[in-house]
Amino acid sequence: MVLYRKYRPQKFSEVVGQEHIVKTLTNALKRDILAHGYLFAGPHGTGKTTLARLLAKSLNCQNRKTGQAEPCCKCDSCLEIKEGKAIDLIEIDAASNRGIDDIRELKEGIGFVPAKSKYKVFIIDECHQLSKEAANALLKTLEEPPSHAIFIMATTELHKMIATILSRCQTFVFHKLTQVELLGLLETTLKKEGIKYEKEALEMLCFSSHGAARDAQTLLDQAMTLAADKLITKEEVKTILGLTDKKAVFEFLSFLSKKKKKEALELVNKIYFEGIDLAEFLSYILAYLRLILILQIDDQTQAPLFLALNQEEKEMALKISQEFEEKRVKLALEALLSAENKIKFASIPQLPIELSILDICQ
Repeated sequence: MVLYRKYRPQKFSEVVGQEHIVKTLTNALKRDILAHGYLFAGPHGTGKTTLARLLAKSLNCQNRKTGQAEPCCKCDSCLEIKEGKAIDLIEIDAASNRGIDDIRELKEGIGFVPAKSKYKVFIIDECHQLSKEAANALLKTLEEPPSHAIFIMATTELHKMIATILSRCQTFVFHKLTQVELLGLLETTLKKEGIKYEKEALEMLCFSSHGAARDAQTLLDQAMTLAADKLITKEEVKTILGLTDKKAVFEFLSFLSKKKKKEALELVNKIYFEGIDLAEFLSYILAYLRLILILQIDDQTQAPLFLALNQEEKEMALKISQEFEEKRVKLALEALLSAENKIKFASIPQLPIELSILDICQ
């Protein structure tokens, strides 16, 4: 079983990140103040479906007492939801069931009372993909829902939701996870799996997941499959997944700060011919160059990206922030952002970065 399914949180206390949402939902459950419509919005892989299932599990838990929020995870209802067998939990993918006929069928089912549970819970994923007619049909149901029905909708594109649906739901905005949160998640997973690791290997996986817990666990799955002797090393991660390490990133930034264009150009070509994804390398450069700018403006040593560095890397970042003129950092960010857009279409992938280096170091 893949990691993100094997270790999907079964209680609110197991959820990584999204504290603002977990706190609000658990308080509502403790006080029995429930809405009939919820809308979970945010980037993919941040826990929208997981929290929707957790909410459904708590609502229908047969052993949950007044004033408690956590499901027992032992009763028939909790076990059926965990195993995907609960008949009163209906999950719909709006991307493939987006028509008005699908919603009409849903409305017909809403009229029937739950077969075994207190509530009939409908989770509608990617709900922004519902057709206009289907969205309007759903709206009428949300206006006057039966007391036994709870709707939990999830979307990655909140701006595409019609205003009338938004006004009838409690909206929760999910955030991308920080490097520190993702690192903690992967470390906990590997501890359970009994696999050793180099910390920088996990940091590389976390950075490449761009704040999505599911993506981080998927990358970890791949690294675990390929790891030798139950040890995940940074060299394996770098080679196999086409990633780069932070040493090369800081070396490149140091060259830019000192206007060493020859060395910077050589490093880019060395990375390219090693098979490293230049677009991924550039995303690293931009993230850490932004950190340099933040350090120059307000010595933000509590910034999540800075906290994720080891002591040697922190010293390197602070040193570069002192050497790199603020005006040139801004120029470098603009030039490399432009290169990021061009690299996707360039027949010579390293050329947009090379031109940026010449502009930054002139």
